[in-house]
Amino acid sequence: MPNVFIPAQLRDLTGGVTQVEAEGGTVREVIAALENRYPGLQARLCMGDQLSPGLQVSIDSTMSTQGLRAKVGPHSEVHFLPAFGGG
Repeated sequence: MPNVFIPAQLRDLTGGVTQVEAEGGTVREVIAALENRYPGLQARLCMGDQLSPGLQVSIDSTMSTQGLRAKVGPHSEVHFLPAFGGG
């Protein structure tokens, strides 16, 4: 199962858990599994049918542009990170 690293600002919903295994083949499925275990997490990660503005997802150290549709492997590491802007 993918290993999901919980950002500090969401750990109030996980009881302080910093990482957890969550089933899923896409980011959407992983978030749904997290929501089943930690209600309220999905509302903080998603806005409608997209990742919340200001968030990006990194899968196996690669920033994804696919959002919730991004594929996640069975041994992937998933990180939810603040989006970085350039200028």
